[in-house]
Amino acid sequence: MIRAPIDNGPLKVFYTDPAASLHLSSRLGIYLQRLRPHERIAVVCLGTDRSTGDALGPLAGTALGKFRSSAFDLYGTIADPVHAMNLDSTLERLRQSTRYPFVIGVDASLGKPASVGSIHLGEGPIHPGAGVNKKLTPVGDIHLSGVVNIGGILDHYVLQSTRLHVVMRMADLIARSLYSAIRTYSNERAAE
Repeated sequence: MIRAPIDNGPLKVFYTDPAASLHLSSRLGIYLQRLRPHERIAVVCLGTDRSTGDALGPLAGTALGKFRSSAFDLYGTIADPVHAMNLDSTLERLRQSTRYPFVIGVDASLGKPASVGSIHLGEGPIHPGAGVNKKLTPVGDIHLSGVVNIGGILDHYVLQSTRLHVVMRMADLIARSLYSAIRTYSNERAAE
């Protein structure tokens, strides 16, 4: 069954905005309210710990994992990252363990200078590796993408030279927003 798109389109917030978590959590809540009763939330945080810029997903996964919630399944942390070499096997494991997953993809991206530090939340999958011209399996029913640096020339080197402080702040914001939205959704569903 196809869901009708959210009217407002993708959301873009900057990690420096004091209301960023509220905006992200609210929009995530709208997406989660559309879940069918049998669907289970799975968060797939993409990237590697071997590149500062590409560590956004694993850092967000590690931060989200600290909340220790049974309300969602988590794939991709600093200790156990989901990257190009194990993406397909991880998605197969997810499909085998969860009959009806609702997948939230989280990944870093490269963009224009004015977008660095922004987090994008939208419908549809994220396309991991697109910033470095890799064609990998798309991930997610919805996605969160953090613009960690500028794209264009020498993207691999740009990812390596990304400031860790920015990536960590963005990862923490993504994790807090996800947890807040999932907790609110789970409490509301339990009250029904």
